Amino acid sequence: MSMKPNLRKLVRTAHVVFTVGWLGTVFAFLVLSIVGLTSQDAQLARGVYPAMDLIARYAIVPLSLIPLLLTGPILSVGTPWRLFRHYWIIVKLVINILSTLILLVHLQPIGYMAQVAMARTLSIADRGIQIQLVIAAGAGLLALLVATGLAVIKPRGMTRYGWRKQYIERTQTQARNDTT
Repeated sequence: MSMKPNLRKLVRTAHVVFTVGWLGTVFAFLVLSIVGLTSQDAQLARGVYPAMDLIARYAIVPLSLIPLLLTGPILSVGTPWRLFRHYWIIVKLVINILSTLILLVHLQPIGYMAQVAMARTLSIADRGIQIQLVIAAGAGLLALLVATGLAVIKPRGMTRYGWRKQYIERTQTQARNDTT
């Protein structure tokens, strides 16, 4: 099934907007987590964690779910690339699923740090969670950059399913051409 060109352009544009938004909000989250970890200003350090909680819940989560559950699947069935035909699409899908799952798991420590920061001054006991948030944000950003690179480069390599489908389509097209 192929989409009409205007619909495909609209869905592709939405997909790019949401994925670039996801990438940008993860970068902002990383910056805030580094500031929270390294700042000598206690008030500034306490202020970043409630902001990180808001960014994670109301920006990163929706921006990760929309490409994963909506625009990505629509593009995969409505374009020649399809979903399971090329390895780069499967790798990108796995990266996005894992990134989203890790984000959802990290909502708890993010919320905890926001509550702690609003209730009291951060202490050395909070250092482990602060470091965890920096590492998770850095790894998330790296994963999204790899997924973006795969989407732009589109390295060669079809799956067995892709080869089989391509063979079937070619033989059907050849059979149609032979009968006309």
